[in-house]
Amino acid sequence: MKISRPPGPKQKPLWGDLWDFRRDPIKFLTKLRTYGEIVYFKLGTQDVYLLNEPDYVKEVFVTQYRNVHKGRGLQRSKKLLGEGLLTSEDEVHKRQRRLVQPAFHRQRIANYAKVMVDYAAQTRDSWKANTTISIHEEMMKLTLSVVAKTLFDADVQKEAKELGDAMNVFVNSFDMITLPFIELIEKIPFPRIRALNQSRDLLNKTIYRIINERRIEKKDHGDLLSMLLIAQDEEGDGKGMTDLQVRDEAMTLFIAGHETTANSLTWTWYLLSQHPEIEKKVWQEIDDVLAGRLPSAEDYPKLKYLEMVLSESMRLYPPAWLVGRRVIKECQVGGYTLPVNAIVFQCQYLMHHDERYFPDPFKFDPERWTPSEKEKRPRYSYFPFGGGPRQCIGEPFAWMEGVLMLATIAQKWQLTLPQDYKVEMQPLITLRTKKEIPMKLVLR
Repeated sequence: MKISRPPGPKQKPLWGDLWDFRRDPIKFLTKLRTYGEIVYFKLGTQDVYLLNEPDYVKEVFVTQYRNVHKGRGLQRSKKLLGEGLLTSEDEVHKRQRRLVQPAFHRQRIANYAKVMVDYAAQTRDSWKANTTISIHEEMMKLTLSVVAKTLFDADVQKEAKELGDAMNVFVNSFDMITLPFIELIEKIPFPRIRALNQSRDLLNKTIYRIINERRIEKKDHGDLLSMLLIAQDEEGDGKGMTDLQVRDEAMTLFIAGHETTANSLTWTWYLLSQHPEIEKKVWQEIDDVLAGRLPSAEDYPKLKYLEMVLSESMRLYPPAWLVGRRVIKECQVGGYTLPVNAIVFQCQYLMHHDERYFPDPFKFDPERWTPSEKEKRPRYSYFPFGGGPRQCIGEPFAWMEGVLMLATIAQKWQLTLPQDYKVEMQPLITLRTKKEIPMKLVLR
């Protein structure tokens, strides 16, 4: 067994490649891919290993998952998310996953379909022909309303902007909270630190208020929060969740179920606006399946081409574009020993643009997602929702929500982008657009 380090760039003194990585992480990691299937580099004093091979990604997600924990970014996110499913580890994570799982039962998710469609219909009907909207802002408001209703049975449309702004502060602060020595920096009352704390307090106040109301009411609303409040760990201690645990899971689902879906929808509208021949196929399927009525849960599996479009959108622009793991027990991957405390990067963006699995990787081609084409590729050449025991619990919810919302809106509107308008990526904790995308609304 090799114990030497994998190939990588020439090591720089002091900060290593930290500043190049922070300046443009996707560009930096794309350059590293030329070194091979496992690449070694340093971010400051931190040893980092980048995996560029599906079998190695599987090794970390599945085979070696007990030997790794979440990376620094999500560990730092505990300041907002607490010990939710996204950040908790080991036995805490296993117990919480058991308690949360029933909330994502197939029948429960099907019941949420009407909420998804109703809010999407309200959104599309509020738009006016020949006006211009910020599509990302509209999708953020829409997904926030849906997650609030399905999670809390709460209509937060009136509070949507305030809550959305609070979550934006968190997302935009991700680069700051992962800085070296942030534990010292955050003790200084810089404006960004104050804004982050105020946003966390606002979100806490909203969620705790709803939890307290539910504890007093003692009624099953049929939403995710009700499932969290009545859940009992039958395989473990037989107990339910404390208010803090409910808050942590609610906050995690609230943010994860809002931010990532809004981004995937935004990128999909952008791609459709640039590919009219694919847009026409989407319209044809919608018209054939729905015949003018609003979609329902039963229509979701029939909208196959639209799901292929969404799959290809998340290949080109994966909402979660990079996954980090910290090694807690020495392990071997690809013939190399990964030492304790090393960070392992699995980059969805790189893997999804690997021409070994996706020829002409920057081309928008939904036909990559026919059953026969999918079977040709290794499992972890595509992993927008992660994988293994830590795979996103809300994945089925997200697929249904994305397809039904796209169908509802595209049934009525064509969204067009100004000619020569340049759209750029902004890789934060999620893959956002660098600036707003102004889209003109044209009635079909």
